[in-house]
Amino acid sequence: MNWYNVGKIVNTHGILGEVRVISSTDFPDERYAIGSKLGLFMPGSDKPINLTVASHRKHKSFDLLTFENHPYVQDVEVYRDGVLKVSEDKLEKLEDGVFYYHEIIGCLVVTLDGTEVGTVTEIMETGANDVWTVKPEKGKLQYIPYIDDVVKEIDVDNKKIIIDPIEGLLS
Repeated sequence: MNWYNVGKIVNTHGILGEVRVISSTDFPDERYAIGSKLGLFMPGSDKPINLTVASHRKHKSFDLLTFENHPYVQDVEVYRDGVLKVSEDKLEKLEDGVFYYHEIIGCLVVTLDGTEVGTVTEIMETGANDVWTVKPEKGKLQYIPYIDDVVKEIDVDNKKIIIDPIEGLLS
């Protein structure tokens, strides 16, 4: 089963079993809803600790969570630096034209004329639009803005993206 990051526990909060989470999900209300099932992966482990969300609230830039059967700080302090993940079967269905990062990363990017640019290795959020880091077989990294003028087709099933590079985009 595949698991996808939703946040990282960076500390405890108070004495009643709350943890501070730096969230990495676009769906915190769904991921951290009471009763939601999450897998906690500790550094160096590939086996999840299954947790059920008991409460969720926002505090400053953090999501504060408690988990069922973990009422005290002593119960959760060992979870510090653990990564919270959601299993693949819990991913939300997205509307057309919207993709999860894991669907884009690993895609081969080609131009309209079939020239291979490289493979998407990272997605950077810039505020205006995402920018994809594309690693060619040889040469330097390319940065492709995810805008309609450039990205013409995304086929996540075949892991292929077709672009029409604007002048000066590819070097």
